[in-house]
Amino acid sequence: MAEYPARGAEAVSPDPARPTLGSTQPAPPGTGAAAPGFTLRNQHGESVELAAAAGAPVLLMFYPFAFSRVCGSELREVHRRWAEFQRTGASVLAISCDAVHTLRAYADELVNSLEAAGRGSDQTGVSQTDGGPQLLSDFWPHGAAAQQYGVLNPHTGAPQRVSFLLDGGLRVQHQIASQNNEARSVDQTLQLLRTL
Repeated sequence: MAEYPARGAEAVSPDPARPTLGSTQPAPPGTGAAAPGFTLRNQHGESVELAAAAGAPVLLMFYPFAFSRVCGSELREVHRRWAEFQRTGASVLAISCDAVHTLRAYADELVNSLEAAGRGSDQTGVSQTDGGPQLLSDFWPHGAAAQQYGVLNPHTGAPQRVSFLLDGGLRVQHQIASQNNEARSVDQTLQLLRTL
């Protein structure tokens, strides 16, 4: 008769280099701290390394779930105002624990919803749907980047709604956090990015 581990026991020893939901995570990096590095795949399956964004400001937007009401409203607003984000010179990286294929469908839905609402261009007529933030998948190892930034909710397995604004040296200059049921202010984010 085969033996199975007791309920709740690990069948194999976990890899200590791979954080798990039950492990403790560090506190979020404070102002002036070096941003923890990562390499994640975007909605197109391409690897995106934080270090490659050095030399210009970076906005890291952790958000709980693709296709959720509040996350969708935030990211639609970023898409709608994409020309303003481009003028800051910042890279915009939106990070969730959703799988790459989910993020591809989500990116398409965000663009389609703006076009359907007739809000696909700003007052200058420049299309806002041609660009937009890169949607990064922190799917596997599950939530590793969110844990590095101290924002993974161990109860939901999803990041908390927190943004980190990094300078060109990839040091944290500002942090914006809100409750999961409240959107972050795009105006505040743009104002802070313009100071970097």
